[in-house]
Amino acid sequence: MKKLLAALSLAGVVGPALAATQTVTLSVPGMTCAACPITVKKALSKVEGVSQVEVTFEKREAVVTFDDAKADAQKLTKATEDAGYPSSVKR
Repeated sequence: MKKLLAALSLAGVVGPALAATQTVTLSVPGMTCAACPITVKKALSKVEGVSQVEVTFEKREAVVTFDDAKADAQKLTKATEDAGYPSSVKR
């Protein structure tokens, strides 16, 4: 019983530590006007785990900071695509 409690306590401490904040830059070439970034930012902000979004029309890109335990690049690109702006991760 003591081993079980110790394991559960350890999992409670280590589990949250495994999640990390990630930042990814997405290329969003379909933004054609100065109002497009508003829609892209709203779509990305609705993804669970996203903490910050900066969208630049001139560069046609979005820089997204998120909790990698709740979101990933695939969810982010799906969100922009669903909003009408297909995107891809910039390497």
